[in-house]
Amino acid sequence: MRIALFVTCVNDLVFPGTGRAVVRLLERLGHRVDFPPEQTCCGQMHANSGYRAEALPLVRGFVAAFDRYDVVVAPSGSCVAMVRDGYPRLAEGDPALHAAVTALAPRTLELSELLVDVLGATDVGATFPHRVAYHPTCHGLRMLRLGDRPRRLLASVRGLDLVELAEPEQCCGFGGTFALKNSAVSGAMLADKCADAVASGAEYLAAADNSCLAHIGGGLARRPGAPRPIHYAEILAGPEEDR
Repeated sequence: MRIALFVTCVNDLVFPGTGRAVVRLLERLGHRVDFPPEQTCCGQMHANSGYRAEALPLVRGFVAAFDRYDVVVAPSGSCVAMVRDGYPRLAEGDPALHAAVTALAPRTLELSELLVDVLGATDVGATFPHRVAYHPTCHGLRMLRLGDRPRRLLASVRGLDLVELAEPEQCCGFGGTFALKNSAVSGAMLADKCADAVASGAEYLAAADNSCLAHIGGGLARRPGAPRPIHYAEILAGPEEDR
């Protein structure tokens, strides 16, 4: 099986350790992971802001970069949702592109989908002796319907004490440009999410999207004793020095 990593622009530019964690984890499980260097942004920001024409070259670029792979894996529910839900609609006016997108979109998976559904793995041999709460980000929860896949993976980590948030399905308030255009509402939602995270008593708050974790982390940084944000791929992969 040929697996390619779609690292996403947020991870590439701000959280490169998450992309390395995905590769480290999959290699430990016996798989080779390629990184097509021509990959770019998925175009979600453009499309969500109404710039559909400007997003189309990015759709074509994604197909050109990843079409030859059996599976494309990304540590981002948000970007995977863009490919699977947004790309077919963006490509409707171009039959050839639409056909290519329709074939590639189902092969584009969030990490937990690849691990649980394709590789049949929930116990990946990880150890993380800390108390962790899991925040199911909106795109993963509502668009990809990841369900309990990430939680099952975390629950199988040795030494990890998985605790529940009081309102796990409540949005953190990020929503990409929503946080900029509706900052007051976004800030109020963030305050609620941060209060929930602190009340859980967790040492770490894990999620499947670093964009949401960056937003939540900004709020948690101003609260004494708050959990540290962490992408769940980094828990599953273990520290880089173990490689």
